[in-house]
Amino acid sequence: MSYLFTSESVSEGHPDKIADQISDALIDNFLAFDKSSKVACETMVTTGQVFLAGEVKSKTYLDVQKIARDVINKIGYTKGAYMFDGNSCGVLSAIHEQSPDINQGVDRANPEEQGAGDQGMMFGYATDETENYMPLALELSHRLLIELAALRRENKDIPYLRPDAKSQVTIEYSDDNVPQRIDAIVISTQHDDFDKSDDVMLAKIKKDIVEILIPRVVAKLPAHLQKLFTDNITYHINPTGVFVIGGPHGDTGLTGRKIIVDTYGGKGAHGGGAFSGKDPSKVDRSGAYATRHIAKNLVAAGLCKEVLVQVSYAIGVAKPTSINVETYGTATVDLTDGEISKKVESLFDMRPYFIEKRLKLRSPIYSETAAYGHMGRTPEVKTVTFTNPMGETTSEEVETFTWEKLDYVDAIKEAFKL
Repeated sequence: MSYLFTSESVSEGHPDKIADQISDALIDNFLAFDKSSKVACETMVTTGQVFLAGEVKSKTYLDVQKIARDVINKIGYTKGAYMFDGNSCGVLSAIHEQSPDINQGVDRANPEEQGAGDQGMMFGYATDETENYMPLALELSHRLLIELAALRRENKDIPYLRPDAKSQVTIEYSDDNVPQRIDAIVISTQHDDFDKSDDVMLAKIKKDIVEILIPRVVAKLPAHLQKLFTDNITYHINPTGVFVIGGPHGDTGLTGRKIIVDTYGGKGAHGGGAFSGKDPSKVDRSGAYATRHIAKNLVAAGLCKEVLVQVSYAIGVAKPTSINVETYGTATVDLTDGEISKKVESLFDMRPYFIEKRLKLRSPIYSETAAYGHMGRTPEVKTVTFTNPMGETTSEEVETFTWEKLDYVDAIKEAFKL
């Protein structure tokens, strides 16, 4: 019996994602000038206002107002009509020094003994149903909004688009878990008030989404995924009606409220901890990246078709309290999942210090993660430049999305005799 599975995504202009991007821009600026910075910062955005709060231990000083405004303007909130724009919104900071009670559990005389920044469990997931080993419904949801944002910036084929948007894709699977077709696509996009008639506006938006956006997305997909876009897709385009009031004016945004969008769209599992605004000593972030790195390499090596990797920590303790691998019965080796877990534990050192070193996490690489998912992205080497209020400028070469690299495939094949 076939079944349906659904995932959603939100655009970079969604209020919660604005908050995530500001929080991660602060992380990048702190790390650019002080690699040892410990940061946990939260952002709230609402009509005409940005509120920053959190705890920081760092040797550098930042102009947090300018950082927040630059992020907002880059996203596209640059007009007073949006009731939220980077040049005129208020920015209030309540960031203060990190508690020494927390810091004593992380810093050690021997860096290798660095303790976990918190207790908790983190999950990494991978599946072979897409080329980047991500769940298909989430991958398509992200792609729809990435392309929609490109159309907004081009301001040509669909000139009325505003920054806030959401998408949702429902996939029909066969009973052996193979995608068969797309059953439904939902897109809600903020837009200008470009006609006196609501019906005319909605008809125009639906026509443009179906006839302009969808073909652009399909054209960039591999052939086997293009076939899933049949004439039988049900489209729900702005199903509530007009969507002129949006962004932080329409809905307050908070850091860390889109953790399923950020990860696997509801596939696998989630430990509950958000990523944005946290430096890599917080295992909510680094542990989740490390388990994704493991999961992706396991599937790419041919050990299994689908896998969920869990790690857990006690605050202030370096060694994980557990590492678990679940292959959903898809393993290609004659080993139990428990036996696979033991081998994985010997291949990947999951102590926080070694995760940071292996994945190069003490670099200013986080702003890009804060929209369209932290997983399934393409690693890239680039040069980034930052300037602080004292007029100091620093540039460095960084490697983004290192947890997506397939650099352990050979080691896994050797360990499991694949």
